Amino acid sequence: MKNRYIKYFIVTVFGLAITFNACTDLEETVYSELIAEQFNPSEEDVMAVIGPVYSNLRDFMWGWHGFFCCQEECSDIIVTPVRPNGWDDGGVYRRMHKHIWTALQSHTNGLWARAYSGITNANRAIYQIESGNLPISQGKENYLAELKVARAFYYYILCDNFGNVPIVTRFDVEEGFLPEQSTRQQVYDFIVGEITGNLSLLSNDVDQSTYARFNLWAAKTLLAKIYLNAEVYTGKAEWDNCITQCNDIINSGAYNLEPVFSDIFKTENENSTEIIFAIPYDEIYTAGWPVFYIHLKTLHPASQATYNLEVSPWGGNCAIPQFIDTYDDDDSRLESTWIMGLQFASNGDTLRCNLSPEMMGKPLEYVNILQSVDLSGEHEGYRIGKYEFKMGALSGLSNDVPFFRYADVLMMKAECLLRKGDADAAAALVTQVRERAFIDNPGKSTVTGAELQAGSSYNYGFYESGVVTEPEGGGDIQYGRFLDELGWEFAAEARRRQDLIRFGVFTTKMWLSHRPNGDYRTIFAIPEAQINTNPNLTQNPGY
Repeated sequence: MKNRYIKYFIVTVFGLAITFNACTDLEETVYSELIAEQFNPSEEDVMAVIGPVYSNLRDFMWGWHGFFCCQEECSDIIVTPVRPNGWDDGGVYRRMHKHIWTALQSHTNGLWARAYSGITNANRAIYQIESGNLPISQGKENYLAELKVARAFYYYILCDNFGNVPIVTRFDVEEGFLPEQSTRQQVYDFIVGEITGNLSLLSNDVDQSTYARFNLWAAKTLLAKIYLNAEVYTGKAEWDNCITQCNDIINSGAYNLEPVFSDIFKTENENSTEIIFAIPYDEIYTAGWPVFYIHLKTLHPASQATYNLEVSPWGGNCAIPQFIDTYDDDDSRLESTWIMGLQFASNGDTLRCNLSPEMMGKPLEYVNILQSVDLSGEHEGYRIGKYEFKMGALSGLSNDVPFFRYADVLMMKAECLLRKGDADAAAALVTQVRERAFIDNPGKSTVTGAELQAGSSYNYGFYESGVVTEPEGGGDIQYGRFLDELGWEFAAEARRRQDLIRFGVFTTKMWLSHRPNGDYRTIFAIPEAQINTNPNLTQNPGY
């Protein structure tokens, strides 16, 4: 069923790729495009017109230096250290880890360009529908509502990562149009208005027709996420509004926690009852770049033999040992999220190290230790294993990437309750999420309100070769235990940067080779390439 759906969605969309010519040049922001004169769409083409708004998310998430890297590589969970094979990508990952990025950072320039590419696709589709170029006899207002919410999603990404960005809502602009920059407050107000003004027109169906699209519940999850971070964006907390959206989703009964945690991330996960909004990938129908290549990014090259992969992995990113040390030994999410210990080929043979003279021929054993971000052994660091690696996988995986899932809704409500002073009610929700992680020791699944109000168990501080040399600890972090819970549940899901900012950790604590480098780094620099093309843009403070 998934393959038929993906084939229809992707092939239909990319059958018109030349006509639509979505932006892929990361050195330039496209604010408008000409509609090809030879394309005269009919009502049957509506999905081909809407499709690029969503298919752009594949590049957004897992294009080179994509959204995943922007949110995780600067955080306290995942790092890409220098490996003996020399793969370092010009030091860009180390700059993200050390918080010394500049306006020239390729990650953030790509993030800006990909988000505006999605906005351009949405503006184009809205224009085609509103102008009558795409005639729709039924459901016109519903399609427009969906497109405006999808556009608001991209603006949410820009608001969260850059703060002060231009708001562009028209496709039919004059030649040479350069938009004015808006404040973060204005962007936030625009996003909230676009979503709340269109909720009543969105479908509340949860089936194949709404999969990977913004139905009512995906839009409400997006709105809850924006309210959750409102204090960061505007200085005014919106805990009650966040709770309202979460309650609507919970009371709908449309979604449930998967009984088995790893099922959310398996290869054929499109029928998960937990996923609210996903980015679809398929090794056959979306085989052209960008692909979902996390297996190549994290595994040692020798691990190709473990999964009979068609392409050799690169031996790159891994877990920061200080985070791994926070897990309870009985928390099954540790083994569900990370690959550790001795590694074997699919035939049972022990894998051997092969990247450095000092380790050549020794058994490959992923260990929870790193020297630093600047130097690491080929076997050092637990590797990301949260997403199932299919045997015989190609350069891309077929797993759909969950962006919003039901556990997040429960945890958003819990966090708001905690911050409002109802710690026991928050603890009941966190316990509900924890239960599936402690099947073998159910007594440990229960967490109390008092525990959630305690500090973090993360041993923050500068780390060198297995030792925290300048310990800071995490006991002083308000609601630090709740931050730990977010880490254990959502590690490697492209969200840690945002959580660290909301809990006041991102620019205040040390981890591995990272030292705090200025509070202004809670938002990224406006990319220099974008400022060079639009003189109306002013650089964010501190850069």
